[in-house]
Amino acid sequence: MKTYRDLNVWQKAMTLVEMIYSETKKFPNEEIYGLTSQIRRSGISIPSNIAEGYGRNSTNDYIRFLQIASGSLYEFQTQLEIGFRLKYLSKKKYDEVNTLSVEIEKMLSSLIRKIKENKRKN
Repeated sequence: MKTYRDLNVWQKAMTLVEMIYSETKKFPNEEIYGLTSQIRRSGISIPSNIAEGYGRNSTNDYIRFLQIASGSLYEFQTQLEIGFRLKYLSKKKYDEVNTLSVEIEKMLSSLIRKIKENKRKN
């Protein structure tokens, strides 16, 4: 692996950001500084922290940044559900974005676990 861009989890997180930007354009204007801003920031934080952790020279730092990315993902999922409950997202779009977020959640969890296991072996 040459760069964080080669990580499938980073690629999927970038797709998630693109999806949520597209969908939040349809949110009410009154939400521009509220939910729209919050969900975009938490979404952006996911691939950003994956990349930052990858660039660190420490396994512990990498794990910590992946855990931060996971926290941002949970925040994102909560905000996504709020958007759905407020009827800013259709059921179809909510399901589509949420399904991808759950996939990313599993990938992050697996990556963290594997890095921890490899660290213990060395």
